[in-house]
Amino acid sequence: MELTTAAPRRRSAARDADGMAVASFVLGLVGLLALNVILGPVAITLASGALLKGTTRRGRAFLGLGLGVADLLVLLAFMSADDTLSWSF
Repeated sequence: MELTTAAPRRRSAARDADGMAVASFVLGLVGLLALNVILGPVAITLASGALLKGTTRRGRAFLGLGLGVADLLVLLAFMSADDTLSWSF
């Protein structure tokens, strides 16, 4: 009796790009509430990478890009209001 295993499936570039688009959206959304100095640039980078790789979820990538920029704008607004390099509630 011979046991055979299925060949491992390879991840396609489009699937990776879709995952990057979703991750950028989620990180951008979370970044509005916490850690926006870190999550904003990460969301921008992931969204840009997803768009360059040709994601099928272009809307989600653009939302992630916009939320990443919004994270940085929120950080700048709170920093200028407090006259500090960080913000807190």
